[in-house]
Amino acid sequence: KQWYQRRVRGLFNFRIQENDMGKFMKSGKVVLVLGGRFAGRKAVIVKNYDDGSPEKPYGHALVAGIDRYPRKVTKTMGKKKLKQRSKIKSFVKVVNYNHLMPTRYSVDLNFEKNVVNKDVFRDQALKRKARREVKAKFEERYKTGKNKWFFQKLRF
Repeated sequence: KQWYQRRVRGLFNFRIQENDMGKFMKSGKVVLVLGGRFAGRKAVIVKNYDDGSPEKPYGHALVAGIDRYPRKVTKTMGKKKLKQRSKIKSFVKVVNYNHLMPTRYSVDLNFEKNVVNKDVFRDQALKRKARREVKAKFEERYKTGKNKWFFQKLRF
């Protein structure tokens, strides 16, 4: 019996590792949405829930992303055309970590915490307001010319 216990202990002598890996899904991180209606779209993590919550007991994140990207603009275009082509359609969504792919990029956008949060999904009017807030921030950042990669359609 003893030799068997030693043999088993030798075979299964491993420790279950806790999550020692650094948390990289932080707010401001640019991610790609992999599944659903917004698959292939870029988004920014607004708030992360690594340990889950009572209603969603898995790691997930509140993300704000771009549904329709701004179109290409050239020097010859007038102000009106430039304004039309610079429009962005945004979305706000809670997504499981399994359906997000993190990128090396970060965007330092500060959304209003009282406007863009998990409570907006309870009421359609609040969600619309949150989407409008996100759209305004994205368009403002696009016009400054920063984070160019984030505002380009993902080609694959």
